[in-house]
Amino acid sequence: MSGESPSQDELVRLLRECRTIAVVGLSSNPARASYHVAAYMHRLGKVVIPVNPNESEVLGRQAYPSLSAVPDSIDLVNVFRRSEEAGAIVDEAIGIKAKAVWLQEGVIDEAAALRARQAGLQVVMDRCWLKEHLRCLGQESSDPGPVRP
Repeated sequence: MSGESPSQDELVRLLRECRTIAVVGLSSNPARASYHVAAYMHRLGKVVIPVNPNESEVLGRQAYPSLSAVPDSIDLVNVFRRSEEAGAIVDEAIGIKAKAVWLQEGVIDEAAALRARQAGLQVVMDRCWLKEHLRCLGQESSDPGPVRP
C-alpha cells in the first residue's frame, strides 16, 4: 500500500466503530468478492448498504444507484470498483460527509485518497476489509458462521 497508511489502532477503531457501511459495487452474485465481504459484514451485525445501479436488492437490503441516493448517514464507504473509478466515488463520499473510505485490494488512487484526507475522512487503500477484520479483530469476534445470509 502506498500513501499514508493508517496505524493499527486506527484500523481497529474503523473496524469496530463503523456500523453503517455502504459497499459500492456490491453484487448479488455470491461468487463475487464484494458479496463475500459484505455478507461477512452483515453476519457481524453491520448495516450493509448496497450501492450499485445494476442491482435492486442485495443481502435483503435495497440497493441504491449512488452514494448520494442513500437516505441514511454512512460511516464507511467500501469501494469494490476499478481504480480509475475510485476518484469519483471518493468525491461523492466526501460530499455525503462519510467518516471514512476503504478502497479494497487493488483499488489505488493516491490523488483521491489525498482529497479524502484533506476533507477529514479516514482512508484505507489497497486492503481487504475482511482480511483486516480477521487479522485485527478475529480473536474478539464470535464466529460469524458461513458468509452467506
